[in-house]
Amino acid sequence: MEENAPMNHLALIEKTQSLIAAGDIVGAESALVELADTEGDGALMVVLEQLPPKDILAVIREYDNSKESIINLLVTPEQFARAVVIEKQYKDLTRTHLRGMVNSIIFREDADPMEFLNAIGDLEGGSEALADYFSEKWARIESFARTGTFDASDDDGQVLSETALYSSAYASPRLEHDEVADQDWMELAYLLRYQNPDLFIETVLVLRAKARAHDLGDEEEDTTAEEDDGKVETANTDRGQATPAALEADEESAI
Repeated sequence: MEENAPMNHLALIEKTQSLIAAGDIVGAESALVELADTEGDGALMVVLEQLPPKDILAVIREYDNSKESIINLLVTPEQFARAVVIEKQYKDLTRTHLRGMVNSIIFREDADPMEFLNAIGDLEGGSEALADYFSEKWARIESFARTGTFDASDDDGQVLSETALYSSAYASPRLEHDEVADQDWMELAYLLRYQNPDLFIETVLVLRAKARAHDLGDEEEDTTAEEDDGKVETANTDRGQATPAALEADEESAI
C-alpha cells in the first residue's frame, strides 16, 4: 500500500482483504462498488492498483453475466493479467470461472482485447493460463492451427510440428473476423493467431503438453501432481519473463 494513500482508502483496502479472506466475495465487491458510487471511478482505480492480484482475482472470477461489474469494467490489462496467471491455484478443473471472467473482461465494450492478451503473454505462466482457457477445445484449436478453420472435418488429423507451426504463423486468414466474432473462445483464438502468432503457437504447445500429460494416465498424473503441484513445465514455450511480484512477496492466499 502507498503511504500517501487517503486513510479512507487504506481502511477500505483492509476491509476488502478481510472480507475476501473470510470468503465474503459479495461483500468485498459491494464495498468496492460503494467507493466508486461515492467517490468516482478514479478512486476505485486507485484502490485496485493497491490490491494484490490474488484479491482482485477473488472478485473478478465470481463474474455474473447477468449484470455488469464496475470492477470488471475498470481493471487494467496488467492487473487482469497478474490475476489470470494465478487463477490455476483454485484448481477449477472445469475452467468455467476462468473462461467467464476472461470473456467478460477482454471483450468488454471499451476494451482492446489484444491489450489484455498481450499483457497475459508477457507474464510467466501466461501461455499456460491461455491453454487452460482453451482446454476443452483442444482438438478444434489444433484444427485451427493446421487448417485455419475450426471445423475438424477439414483436418486430416495430422499435427503440425513446432517448426511447421511457426512457418504457417503468418498465413492469410481463411475466415473473416466477423465469422468468429462470438466474444468467446473462437474469437480469442482468431485474435491470437493473427495478431500475436507467437503467443498463439506457445499456447498450442502448452495444450499439447497438457494433453500428453493427461494421456499418461491418472496414476502417473497423480504422482506428478505430488511432485510439482500439477503444473506443466512451460519453460521452453512461455515467452513471459515477469513473475507477479505481489504473489512472490505474499505467499498467503485468500484462495
